Amino acid sequence: MNKDVLENCFSDWTDRETIAEAMIPMIGRLYRKNNVVTSIYGRAIINQSVIGLLKSHRFVRQVENKELSVHDTYAVLKVLDEMNLGRARIDIGKLAVRYSELGDDTSLEDFLKSEVSEVAGGYDEETARAQKEHSKDVVLYGFGRIGRLLARILIEKAGGGNNLRLRAIVVRHGKADNDLEKRASLLRRDSVHGPFEGTISVDSENNQIVANGNRIQVIYSDGPDKVDYTEYGIDNAIVVDNTGIWRDEDGLGLHLKSKGVSKVLLTAPGKGDIKNIVYGINHSDATDEDTILSAASCTTNAITPVLKAIDDEFGIIDGHVETVHSFTNDQNLIDNYHKGSRRGRSAPLNMVITETGAAKAVAKALPEMAGKLTGNAIRVPTPNVSMAILNLNLKDGTSVEDVNNYLRDVSLHSALAKQIDFVNSEEVVSTDFVGSRRAGVVDARATIANGSRLVLYVWYDNEFGYSAQVIRIVNQMAGVVYPSFPKLS
Repeated sequence: MNKDVLENCFSDWTDRETIAEAMIPMIGRLYRKNNVVTSIYGRAIINQSVIGLLKSHRFVRQVENKELSVHDTYAVLKVLDEMNLGRARIDIGKLAVRYSELGDDTSLEDFLKSEVSEVAGGYDEETARAQKEHSKDVVLYGFGRIGRLLARILIEKAGGGNNLRLRAIVVRHGKADNDLEKRASLLRRDSVHGPFEGTISVDSENNQIVANGNRIQVIYSDGPDKVDYTEYGIDNAIVVDNTGIWRDEDGLGLHLKSKGVSKVLLTAPGKGDIKNIVYGINHSDATDEDTILSAASCTTNAITPVLKAIDDEFGIIDGHVETVHSFTNDQNLIDNYHKGSRRGRSAPLNMVITETGAAKAVAKALPEMAGKLTGNAIRVPTPNVSMAILNLNLKDGTSVEDVNNYLRDVSLHSALAKQIDFVNSEEVVSTDFVGSRRAGVVDARATIANGSRLVLYVWYDNEFGYSAQVIRIVNQMAGVVYPSFPKLS
């Protein structure tokens, strides 16, 4: 190969690195000063490295059939940084592409002023200070897999003055001498999701974990109704119960008997009349008067948005949902007694057929699916990331190309863009979706369509993707609303 070609290729790379380096201070300033969360095609770019930023640009090639230029997003970011913006979520990738497609003489400055006019000039120090001072207290009741991931997200988002503040975690009595250190270590290191992004220390005297400057009180309790949170300066808090022990109104209502609690969110399917909320689908059903809500299950969150999208466009007559689910802590490492059928057999050594209530649970969030779906599950020897196979009979016939083009558009430009992701690669496997913050990811290369018969394969990080959905509900319960740009067409 010609030496000049090699040099030009490397020179282009270093030039893009330089531009990406110049973007980082602006991204950080917008986040920490203005509380503006920037992203590129739905992928947040807060606290990203240079390589992370360049990979985010490269990803756009999968969905727009061309790579996004870092020069274009830099130009957008530079103008936004000078606009004194109020609190918002802004996708600089989509704005850059939208501007490039204008085809007229509108300046970038005028274009952006029009696009984000709602928040332009909306920052002032007094408002920003008030937002931080009136942050909503959040308590995590339980500190297992989901609890620790919720903690990571809450700590990460606190950096921009987000109105959610993790104040405490509650765990069972039976404190060992090094209990606090062990719990901090589990937050710091995760075999699936990697190390915590930041610093963690332990304040043994005050029984607190300090993570990225956030002081988190560790409280030991024998029950939901036996904590006085006001003793720790916590009031009007949202308690996120991720133990799964209490799932009905009577059990979860115990939390409300503890001083300092205003609302409760369950990270499992609720029983009885508790509203099961899948954010993006039926979150409008939750009202300010609701004191107890459920975030449904990880599988229900993964499949309901895709099912709604397909039903809206093609109409679903009926179907079957098969989930291929990573093993969970409920199963045994080696063969041992278990009250559930087959779950007593070794999880790392077996595929285990078991039941799932997700197919029926869909109807709680999407009533039009009532009675249309059956479901089953296979637990497999992987620690995280699952797959739902949707085998559907449609009212209207379609093709692989039409379905994939439609779902790609939904994942980019619809109200379900935070819930549905889309991947178009024949090489992806389950570990590629560890850390995905969408509820589900449609695998375009696996789609099968034959007349009115459709089979979709939907990946989902049953830990992190679900946790991201939970935080979206917590934001709603706290009244934290960010205007998002660009607006949907």
